Amino acid sequence: MKVLVACEFSGVVRDAFRKKGHDAWSCDLLPNESKYHYECNIFKVIHLGFDMMIAHPPCTYLCNSGVSWLHKDPKRWDSLDKGALFFKQLLNADIPKICVENPIPHKYAIERIGQKYTQIIQPWMFGHKEKKATCLWLKGLTKIKPTNNVKEETDALPKNKQQRLHYLPPSKDRWKLRSITYQGIADAMAEQWNS
Repeated sequence: MKVLVACEFSGVVRDAFRKKGHDAWSCDLLPNESKYHYECNIFKVIHLGFDMMIAHPPCTYLCNSGVSWLHKDPKRWDSLDKGALFFKQLLNADIPKICVENPIPHKYAIERIGQKYTQIIQPWMFGHKEKKATCLWLKGLTKIKPTNNVKEETDALPKNKQQRLHYLPPSKDRWKLRSITYQGIADAMAEQWNS
């Protein structure tokens, strides 16, 4: 299967699919050292005959955690519109199987995207003792099933350990660290969406 992982600089999801024998490629404006990476705008390669796309569009203006900024800075409404349009273009791409992932969106984002997510997953469902709700919008794909539920162990941890990424100190790379897909989730996608 030919797989495109859109808006991924890390290669985590791409490499999980490559390990399963797929012709998987990542694409991002940021570089990646792999030869299986397109460093460009996604719309330059989206038409190259992919069977599946897993997309990780920027969530800055779409996620629920940032909704208060819309009311503090009216200029952000334009950014919200642009972000939602980009999201919809990925979701409606001419590719048979699509997964678009993002954190829980606010109501204004859902209105602009035009549909609610298909499911919510958590890292603890896939062996990572952390909480980070991630929504999946699915087209032509089944809901992903948990592979290693460690919720009980996760709940026993202090909040700053459960939500490690949320509590990262400010830094120029904080957004990058928060955007990398958990390995257990990438492996589950590659295993369950293998055909």
